[in-house]
Parts: sequence; structure tokens; C-alpha cells
Amino acid sequence: MTAQPNHDGAPLAHLPLDALHRSLGARMAPFAGYDMPLQYASGIVSETLHTRQKAGVFDVSHMGQAILAGAGAARALESLTPGDLVGLAPGRMRYTQLLNEKGGVSDDLMVTRLPGVEERLLIVVNASRKADDFALIRERLPQFDFIPLNRALIALQGPRAAAVLGALLPGAEDLPFMSWRAFEESVSSFFVSRSGYTGEDGFEISMRADRAELFVKALLDNEGVAPAGLGARDALRLEAGLPLYGHDLDETTDPVEAGLSWSIGKRRRAEGGFPGFERIDAALRNGPPRLRVGLLPQTKAPVREGAILVSQSGEVAGHVTSGGFSPTLQRPIAMGYVAREYAAPGVSLATELRGNRIGVDVAPLPFVAHRYFKA
Repeated sequence: MTAQPNHDGAPLAHLPLDALHRSLGARMAPFAGYDMPLQYASGIVSETLHTRQKAGVFDVSHMGQAILAGAGAARALESLTPGDLVGLAPGRMRYTQLLNEKGGVSDDLMVTRLPGVEERLLIVVNASRKADDFALIRERLPQFDFIPLNRALIALQGPRAAAVLGALLPGAEDLPFMSWRAFEESVSSFFVSRSGYTGEDGFEISMRADRAELFVKALLDNEGVAPAGLGARDALRLEAGLPLYGHDLDETTDPVEAGLSWSIGKRRRAEGGFPGFERIDAALRNGPPRLRVGLLPQTKAPVREGAILVSQSGEVAGHVTSGGFSPTLQRPIAMGYVAREYAAPGVSLATELRGNRIGVDVAPLPFVAHRYFKA
């Protein structure tokens, strides 16, 4: 089947599992330059609830994967990010952000220190930003080997994920949260991390593209495992209060106002040495002028991205960055940024929806409690 053009006229790229998605009845849609499965026959609500109750399989091969290698690579990458990468032990991973010179988020990413004598960092970035991210790293850190990886990436998420994956790759079920291990099988390796983007326990598995279909079919042979698409992935991450780049994070947003202060290591706060340090240091010390918050619309219809939030006195208080229907809570939920004085849970705001004024209450995040693996 011929790929439909992207919004800029370029043809959409296909995932390694494109044929499998279509054979499973996926409804495809363009996302970040790729033809992606939006949902399957069961629908977004069913896929979301199945992942919460059992396990869902997501194809995230559109993400950018690369290795940065060479002595001092972690220290050098810290010049672009606020995360403590030097302190990463082999086989451990960390969430951080690439920052612009003003401290805004150019992208958020996962960094893993690979085991071995040589210093090597495995980097996973967002699909929509990978060309820019990779160009930036090459430009700013030219003294290191930078190797993009053409591998499939599969996310297995949900309470049954550990048992299912452990049956295929024994030992995977024992991995601690935010850790990584390579599992050798015949002529290739499976790179497995205990991580994900749903708030549930789960794994992300990187593998040779030509091994992906056989592996995913083996996962789907388990009655507790079902395919899930972009729609369910977005619903799950919104319920879990996780920000999405290009919506809740962008070049104007710093990590502190985004609620990501926890990702800035103690040493990095003291030493600085990353872009936008003055802005971020001031926000850490004094509090940012605005904050990312949860929002509960007092209506049955979702409030969408871009909606303006106003106070009870009519002052502009902020705006919505993500909104949708929560299958788990059976109600609309949203996230957005509001001025600090309106950021406390329980504050009542308002917005317009289809010409009507509706109430929107500030709520704590996450909406659905995280269930990450605790050893």
C-alpha cells in the first residue's frame, strides 16, 4: 500500500511492523512523519483498559535510538542537559531534557549508561525531534562517536508484562525499574529496559528490525496481551500525568515549571554547566511564574489543547496543553499551565467550550496512580 503524504508533502515512513499492524486491522494515521497505528478493532477505550488490567503491546519504532561513545561522553552530554549522567551506573537509565540557550526544552529523552569498559550512552529521543537532536549532538559533541541505530522498538506495558516477557527472555522479569540489560539470542541482541510511558509496570525492547514481527507475534500469543495504538498510548500517559513533547513541553517551557525538577540532579543544581542555568536556578530557588497542573473539566465533553483558562474574576490564568477522555476514570481530564497563584489543587477556573462557559478545577497529578515496579 502506498504511504499517504505527510503534512509537508513528503511520503510517510513505514514502521518495520507495518504489514503486521494492517493484518491486525489497525487504523493507520500520520504521526511525526510515520504511518502509525492509531487504534485496532477493539478501540481506544478497550486498549487502554486492557493495558491497565493485563498488558498492551505498542510499536514505538518511530523513536530515535543512538549510541554516543567515547571517554567523557557522559560529562560532555551534561553540557546539553540538566540530568546527572556522570553518576549513572552501568545498566542504569535516566530521564532528562535537551535544553536551548534560554533553558527551554528542545526535547526530552532517556539516557542509559551501557555496561562495559568503554563509555557508551544509549539515547532514545522523540520521533518528531530526532533529526534536530542528532544534528545538535553531532555539532556540539564532534569528538565522540555518534551512531544512530536502525532498530525496532516495542513497548510491553501492564501488570502482566513481566511474566509475559520473562517467559520469552528469562531474567527480564527481575530487572529493576529504570534499568537496562542486553539479552543475547542467536545472532542478535534484545535491548530491554524496565521503563515506559503509561504509568504502568512495563518494558521497552529494542531489537533488529527483521526480528520484530516474530517477537511481537510471540508476545501476542499470550491471551493477556493485546495490540494497542497511539490513541491508547496518549490516553494512558495523560492519565499518568506524563508530558508529551510538542504539547506539554516545548522550546518556551523549562523543566521546573513543567514539574520535572526531580530530574535535575543535586550536583547539577549546585554546579550548573547546562544551557539556561540562570533561569532554571532562579525557578528552583524562587518558584516558577507558572506551573503544569492537572485539570478536571466540569463537563462530559473533553477540553482540548489551546483552550484559555480564566479565573473567577475573568483574568487569564493559563491554557490547556493536553486534554481528552479518561477510559479509566470515565470522565474528561486535561493538563495545562497556570500562573502560580492558581496552581493549588481545588482552585476553580473556567473556559469556553462550544460557546458555553464551563468550570475547570485544578487537580493534582497523576490522575491515575503510577504502578512502576518496586523491587
